[in-house]
Amino acid sequence: MAKTSSDFFEKVYDIVRQIPQGKVTTYGAIAKALGAAKSSRTVGYAMNASHQYDDVPAHRVVNRNGVLTGKHHFPGTDVMQQMLEAEGIKIKDDKIINFEQHLWTPEIQF
Repeated sequence: MAKTSSDFFEKVYDIVRQIPQGKVTTYGAIAKALGAAKSSRTVGYAMNASHQYDDVPAHRVVNRNGVLTGKHHFPGTDVMQQMLEAEGIKIKDDKIINFEQHLWTPEIQF
């Protein structure tokens, strides 16, 4: 039986729920942890759809360079940045400062 996108999305959300406060991870790291390293874009689609869940900290998922590429999917102006800054992460020009210090890598799930 083929996995549906909602199954994949739920697995993405399970990982995102594990990201510690004050840390971020990337679309690619999540895809790799799920055994689907070439599915970063699908992880992005999952994150865009995640805002219906209060317990998925979508603001903690950024691109591989630490850029807040998902910020347009949050209500209001600079909400993603404000949420990250409230957790102690500094941002300049939509990019996390000292990105490597804040990077959290999920464990392999498959």
